[in-house]
Amino acid sequence: MNSRNAIPCAAIQQQCGADREANLAATAELIEQAAGRGARLVVLQELHGTPYFCQTEDVAVFDLAEPVPGPTTSLLGELAAQHDIVIVGSVFERRLSGVYHNTAVVLDSDGSLAGRYRKMHIPDDPGFYEKFYFTPGDGSPESFRPIETSVGHLGVLVCWDQWYPEAARLMALAGAEVLIYPTAIGWDPNDDAGEQARQLDAWVTVQRSHAIANNLPVIAANRHGHEDAPSGDGPGIDFWGHSFICGPQGEFLARADGQGDQVLLATIDPARTESVRRIWPYLRDRRVDAYSELTRRVRD
Repeated sequence: MNSRNAIPCAAIQQQCGADREANLAATAELIEQAAGRGARLVVLQELHGTPYFCQTEDVAVFDLAEPVPGPTTSLLGELAAQHDIVIVGSVFERRLSGVYHNTAVVLDSDGSLAGRYRKMHIPDDPGFYEKFYFTPGDGSPESFRPIETSVGHLGVLVCWDQWYPEAARLMALAGAEVLIYPTAIGWDPNDDAGEQARQLDAWVTVQRSHAIANNLPVIAANRHGHEDAPSGDGPGIDFWGHSFICGPQGEFLARADGQGDQVLLATIDPARTESVRRIWPYLRDRRVDAYSELTRRVRD
């Protein structure tokens, strides 16, 4: 049975085109659907206002960046206040001339900006040239701190962060009640079916492992659909969707498939973390005296 602190939540899975205003209008409609179906926490995918522009390197793309607070946070704040919900969104943030971030923003149910998280792990791979665009978040003690909202303490991370157990663990140790991963990940269309299956399974498994290792629910919202390379040079990316919500033992609470815009709904109960940690006390048994070499790149 759910406790009275249980949170009805939604992960929004959406396809994005070239028209920013059309993308945000579609996002607003999906948010309204989620709120109408009872969600109090709504999680959007990574860079939901634009196509995934990191497939190529183009200095003109920096014109898409905006400040925080700015136009996107203003829109999301209005929607949060209108529907009395908490929204986790995503912004290509212009912090300063020459300094840009891939930033998750959290709008509380009164419309205020509750906090932001600047993506810490930045990939640089074929089709995912993010180091060209994004500066990592500052490596201060505040980098992996949950954001306090009216529905609880949200451990917000972004996409590539989802492959790093250190990020999830630091969020858990700082008191996060849920781990949240706005995401933009997909296949090279040239990958065969076996490789596609292995990649998708790895993506789901590593995030479920964070749930299990930290006794926390996880919300992962991914985009879907094919997006051509902006330059027209290359196969593009097939974003695989498959957003999901799981509980603190890695159990699936809701799963999307790879097709179509979807509002994925589930109820998470932070009180279950207390219950599960009493029988699987991983945090109690950590050998913090023996982990000093984790701060080194490799052990020589």
